[in-house]
Amino acid sequence: MSKILTAERVSRDPSDNYVFQRSLLAYREAARRIGGDVLEIGTGTGYGIEIVAPRAASFLTLDKQTPSGAAPALPHVEMRRATVPPLDLPASAFDWVICFQVIEHVRRDLELVREIHRVLRPGGRLIVTTPNIRMSLTRNPWHIREYTADQFDNLLHSAFPAVERLGVFGNERVMEYYEQNRRGVERITRFDPLDLQHRLPGWMLRLPYDLLNRLNRRRLLERNDELTRSISTEDYRIAPAADDCFDLFYIATKETE
Repeated sequence: MSKILTAERVSRDPSDNYVFQRSLLAYREAARRIGGDVLEIGTGTGYGIEIVAPRAASFLTLDKQTPSGAAPALPHVEMRRATVPPLDLPASAFDWVICFQVIEHVRRDLELVREIHRVLRPGGRLIVTTPNIRMSLTRNPWHIREYTADQFDNLLHSAFPAVERLGVFGNERVMEYYEQNRRGVERITRFDPLDLQHRLPGWMLRLPYDLLNRLNRRRLLERNDELTRSISTEDYRIAPAADDCFDLFYIATKETE
């Protein structure tokens, strides 16, 4: 039996291509903007390092798990295992912090935002993504919470004076996949008439969620192989945040002294 891939991590499995390409876009958009000393919080499997690292003078990554595979052969990259918050790092140490699809997993999200503010230099910036709850098809039990655009704006403004509200949108090809995925999820959730997905604690739902999520994505791959595999980063775009963006892509700037 093949290993069930947890929904907590983005994988290169073909059935995850729709999500994986969206995640790559965040790294490519970050690489267009960053420079100097960069910190990444939540490196995952490390697939974004080679995209961002060439644009950084130094690049430190933190993750609760040690990334699998060999570390990139880049002398200015350091990978550490750490659980956040807090950040065991000096104040005013970084020009940029990037944090993709992580904050929804962090119980003390306000503390994390304040810690990021602390480790940024004056005028430093945070690029952070998180799912837009308006486009979520069901509860993800791996997430502590998900945000609306305004909720996320308020969270970041608790520490940062300036926040640019952007989002990740998909074209017609992406929306076709999304609609087919939505119908698949509806077929599954009709067996939950008591709405237990919103009543039970998250830990009880993670295994069935991962199993059903994986089965649904693989069924979509079998029935729509060409569509699923053909989605690329070019099918996504960054634009001002709205209710129909898949992810919130916000840039917060620390005050200058």
